[in-house]
Parts: sequence; structure tokens; C-alpha cells
Amino acid sequence: MSAEDRQDIRLPGGRWRLWEQFSLRGPGFPVDGVKELAPEELALHAEKFDHTHPLTGPDWDTFETTFADTAAQTARKLQTFAATDDFTTALAWQNRTVLRTGIRPFLDRTPTPTNRSSMPRQREELVAHYRQRFCVKNDTIGFFGPVGWGTINPTTTGIHTHHGTGLTDHTTTFFSSWSIDALAKTLTTHPGLMDWIPPRRTPFARITHHHDHTTVTIPGRPPKTVPPHLTPLLTHINGTTTPHQLAETTHTPLDHTRQHLTELARHRWITWRLDIPSGPHPEQQLRTILNRINDPHLRNHALTHLNTLEDQRTTVHNADRNPHHLTQALHTLETHFTDITHTASQRNKSTRTAPNRSLLYTDTRRSTTATIGHTILDAMAPLGPLLDSAAWLMAELATVVRREADEVFDQLAASVDGEVDLGAFWLACMPVLHGGARSAAEEVAAEFRRRWAHLLPLPTGARRVRIDGSDLAAGVAAEFPAAAPGWTAARYVSPDVLVVADSTGAVARGDFSLVLGEMHLATNTMAASLFVSQHPDPAELFTLTDRDHPAPRLLPMLPKEHSSRLSVRVQNVLVRPEDYLVALRDQTADPYRPRTVLSADASVVRRGGRLLTVLPDGAEFDVLDVFGHVLTTLAMDLFRLFPDADHVPRVTIDRMTVQRESWRFTGDDLDFADEKNEARRWIRARNWRTRHDLPRYAFIVSPTEPRPFYVDFEAPVYINILAKAARRLARNNPGATLTLTEMLPTPDQTWLTDEHHNTYTSELRFVAVDQEHVQGGVPSW
Repeated sequence: MSAEDRQDIRLPGGRWRLWEQFSLRGPGFPVDGVKELAPEELALHAEKFDHTHPLTGPDWDTFETTFADTAAQTARKLQTFAATDDFTTALAWQNRTVLRTGIRPFLDRTPTPTNRSSMPRQREELVAHYRQRFCVKNDTIGFFGPVGWGTINPTTTGIHTHHGTGLTDHTTTFFSSWSIDALAKTLTTHPGLMDWIPPRRTPFARITHHHDHTTVTIPGRPPKTVPPHLTPLLTHINGTTTPHQLAETTHTPLDHTRQHLTELARHRWITWRLDIPSGPHPEQQLRTILNRINDPHLRNHALTHLNTLEDQRTTVHNADRNPHHLTQALHTLETHFTDITHTASQRNKSTRTAPNRSLLYTDTRRSTTATIGHTILDAMAPLGPLLDSAAWLMAELATVVRREADEVFDQLAASVDGEVDLGAFWLACMPVLHGGARSAAEEVAAEFRRRWAHLLPLPTGARRVRIDGSDLAAGVAAEFPAAAPGWTAARYVSPDVLVVADSTGAVARGDFSLVLGEMHLATNTMAASLFVSQHPDPAELFTLTDRDHPAPRLLPMLPKEHSSRLSVRVQNVLVRPEDYLVALRDQTADPYRPRTVLSADASVVRRGGRLLTVLPDGAEFDVLDVFGHVLTTLAMDLFRLFPDADHVPRVTIDRMTVQRESWRFTGDDLDFADEKNEARRWIRARNWRTRHDLPRYAFIVSPTEPRPFYVDFEAPVYINILAKAARRLARNNPGATLTLTEMLPTPDQTWLTDEHHNTYTSELRFVAVDQEHVQGGVPSW
């Protein structure tokens, strides 16, 4: 189906068009996995012990005996779960050290009411912690977070699901980019191999040819004259010409060419190394590079090592969900990798590295697909005004950055003789993008919340706030006047929507509501490799992209990874041949790819009061598109309607909850956390929950915990985990607060099933595209 023939699915108001494709996100383990850790009979026994009943005496002694028996039963349930192939396989992918040091010793014991000492309880909590992650977190990774897909069909009603055979129907096993980079670095130590690796110009090194000499300018430094013996070589370096070819072209002996390349690299005018282009299949990119080596001995030597790792990857992939075969195959792969590269097969956690710490990772596709009809679409009507306000937020951020960028340009233009090149402009803007822009983002977000507070004032002490959406659009238009998006990606917002219903039948009867999850601003998250690789027909996603962008885009090349927010797995792979890629600092694209531009070869001009990037072929784009990734990173998490407070009520617009109820507490506020006796701790936690009138199910976010975690106040093991987190917060960060947010939908409000009628938590990830400012060519709006 062509882009022109696609359905035009609009939210009320008409500004926002939805992709008809959406992602069905959910865990790979049924929700019953956590529900069974809250014994109903224990809760019945506990009801008498409210805050007025002493936790002493015969009744208490009886309860403690019951609690100990039940705790041992829960431990045995956790053992049963931990011994399953699926759990063991999932943990083998996540952390084999934990599997060996934590899980196996746990399985070797027989829990009884009297032998649950400190270490066995810690291991119970370990399994329970992984269990909540695998059962109620809508993550997307491996078979324990498979990517599902769905379609919007406005001619139908409700939700319809189609179950395939088994949980998943497709799995891809990927090399982490760092592992193939390590192999490439090792291969370059083999004598003679680098003679076949083309050097590249440094992206920001500007070369200027004068009538009698050549200069190179690095931003922030005065121009340097290129020594005459290096000029012919530097002129011919383009990222695709090998040293052998350069030597022939410049009529220079190969050994002199090597020396000259080393000298150019020392000046930082070029790079000469085996760089693997960024992408989800780095091993394929490496193979392409190695196949260009015109020396059979060198080529075969290098390919032998790559073949070995690829063969072992295939063995890992074929192990599927057999934990014994998987662990053996992973161990063998790691041994070969270390032998070949002399590099550790696991990376340590670091704030500077992406989350893929192992050699391999997998992404899988859920076999269940879904179709939603107009009843869900109608209930999504409040999204329209919310997206309008999000567009204002992004436009305001762009306005601030544009103003700062204009000042940088004026300073540069006054200091250079001739045009301002993009490389110099980019580096001069770094203090703005990583300093002033961050402060601006916080100020814009604060103003955003202030305007929403004016639009939707929350009554003091209210628990539930219900709003009629019919008057919302006018209020939003007044508070958040429409403005053109500041950069191309700002036409996108990817909202998560959760359906609150206990079955698809309930949805058909109209017995459902919606919850707004995260709003991912300035990004089409479904363009990420982890989604595209698991779509049954990725060409469909490219067709949708063509509809959004009928003209070329200018996209900055991104590093392969940087911190937990950036890795190849989450990078945009819906990049078309007609799109331009510009290398700002790192060259991470294939140099053989057309429309790949070095920043030093592009210029920045002011035209009609607006800064434009002009590419070597004359194409023009708004300069903020060059900053697209930085701006998206700043904007992505800014959408919060209400400021942090000790209590925020649940806010519902028509049938969509846009704010879950939440509370903030210090670690010391959880007065049950220091209780040594496990039974008393649970009772005191129940009474604390009653005193604060908190929901049974919640998610906790704490500054001392790596990620949010689930709590069920009826499940003693999850109270133990919560208490430990509270103690850690009070000890490490006194005065800091954790946030408790109601779980909505609850574990009992799950409509997604598999072929065996197991139920799963889920959310729908949509892509919304701003149609008020469509792309009409270059510049992009």
C-alpha cells in the first residue's frame, strides 16, 4: 500500500495523525506470577491486627506461626518459579553471575518455617525482584519483554486479538556493537591489514585550498598550513580509498604513505582505524569491510575470527529457551571472544556505557497481535489537547536554543574570514546545548506545569479529579498557542496508552477506561532498531515514514553508544537513501553511503532572519535539525502536567486518566522499615498503608534504586524489598524522597492473553505526527 493510500487517522481537532501501526508492549511472563505471592489466607489472619491491636499475646503467637508457615510456602513457590526453564533462560541473558551465585544456592535449600535466615531471605527477595520485573514491567527486551504489534481500524469496535502459537514467533540474536569493535581493533594488529583500511577525514577539520598552499582549520584553533609532502595525500582521503590506492594515486611508496597517514592522524586531520559503521548488525558491516581486502591471506585470516564468533552466535541462538544449552553456548562464545580479542567478555556497569554489557542480546516478537477500533480511539480524544500542549513545550525549547544559536553565529561570523562552517558552529554551540539549553529546558517545563495548573487547578486534599474534555481544547489553545516545531523530529510524539479492562469482552461492552503512560516527545520511538527489527514487514514502517517526510531529512550521525540512554538498539533505523547524514564529531555511518556529509564541508548562513545549514550539493535545512538528537534528549521526558508534591491526585479527562495518584515519602517516613521481625514488619506496613489510605498495588521510584519496582502490600516479600529500599534511602540520602504511584491498571485489570488464556500487563505505544506543520521540502517546515 502506498503512502497516499494509507488511512488518515486523526485525533479530534485534526492536528495529530496517528500511525495505523502501533506497538503492543508487555512482559513475557503472566501477571499471575506476582499475584500468587500474596497469600489470601494470610491476609485474612492479619485483619485483626490493626493499629489498635497489640502485636503480642496468644493471638500474635498464633499469627507468627501462621506467618512462618506461609513464608516458607512462598519461598517454595519462588523456588518452583526460579527452577523453570523460562526464568533460568531469562536470567542467563540478564546476569549469569546472579544465576550462579544467587539462584542455584537458593534452589539447593528446602525452606521451612525455622530455617529462613538472612541469606535465604535475600535470595527469596532476589527472585521476587526479578519476578516483578518479568511479570508486570512493560519492558522491551528478549522473550521476557517481546515486541508485539497491532493495527488501528476505525471501522471496528473494541479490541480484537489474534494468538499465534507460543508466546513469540520470531527472535533475532544480535552482537553488541562494542564486541565487534573489540574484534576489529584486534584484527588491525595483524601486519599489513591496515593497508586495506581507508582513512577518513576528521569531520570538523576544514580544508581550504589557496593558490599556493593548503590549510586545515580545527575549530577553536588558528589555521595550519599543510606540509607540501602531505597535501596530495590529504586531498585524496575520502573514507573509501585504501592506502594501497592512495599510494598509487599520489605516486608515493606504500611505506611512505603509511608514515604520512600516521603524521596526518597525529595532527587530528584524519582518522585511520577500522571503524565499524553504526547499525544493528555490526558483524555484517565488518564482513563487508573485510571482503574488500584484496589480499586473500589477510582477508581469510580476518574472516576466520569473525566466522568463529558468528558460528558461536548461531549456537547461542539455536539454544533458544533451553537454559543448559544456552549457558554452555554463551560460555563457549565468551571463551572464544576472549581468546581472540584478549578482551573481557563482560563490561562493567558504567555511566558512560550503554546497557548492553554482554556480547549478545536478543529481541523477539510476540505472536499475539491486536486490532483496536473506534471505541478505543474515541476514548483517546483527550490526547489531542495534550499533544497540542506538548507541541508548545517543544517549540518554546527550540525558541530558546535558536536565540542562543543566533548569538553564537553572530560571534563566529564576526571572527572568521568567509563563511561559517557547520563543524565550527556545532562545537561553538556545545556550551549552549549542554549548559544553557538544559537550564532552559527546566524553565520551559516549569512554565508548562504552571500553565496546566492554571488550566486544571487541583483542589487541596482531593483524591480524584474528573474533568469534562469538551471544554479542554479551548483552554489549551489559550494557554498553549500553536507554534511551528523547531526541528523536524519535534513533529513526533510517541504516547503510551494503557487499557484498563479485565478482558477484551469487557472492552466490547464499554467496561473500560484508559491511562496515559509516558509521552515521549520529539521522537518516533518505533523507528528504533529494537522495534523495526521485530516488525513482520519493516517496509511498512518505511512507507509510513515516507508519508511523514515526503522530502529528504537532515539527520546527525550519533555515537554508537553513550550512557544508558543511547545504544545502537534504540537508534533510529528508519533512515532512507534520500536522507542526509551529517558527521559532526564522530563518523558512525558507512562512508560508502551517498548523502553522507562532513560538518566541515557544510556551511551555516542566515537567510530571511533564519539560520540554515547549506550542504555541499546546495540542499538547505533549518540549522536546528543538526541539533535534533540533543534537543530530543532534552525534551523527551519534559512532559509532566503537575509539579512534584507530597500528594498528587488521580486526574481523569473523560475516560482517560492522565495523572495517576502519587505520594512522596522520605525513607524515615516508612516507619515499618527498621522493624527486625518479618511478621511485625508486614503488619506494620499494612497499617501504615491504611493510615495513609494507599492503594494495594504501587510502583516505587527511589533515587537509590536503579529502576522503578512493584509493590503489593499484601505480599510480605515485596514489603521486605520496599523496607530495604527505604532503609537504603534513609542511610545514603537522608531527606530525599521516594515516590509511590498507584498501579493502574492493576494486576486484575489485564485484557491481553495468550493462546493458553494466561493474562499479561500491557501498553499500546502510538506514533502521533503533527499535521499542522507538514514537511513540504527543505527546510523541513
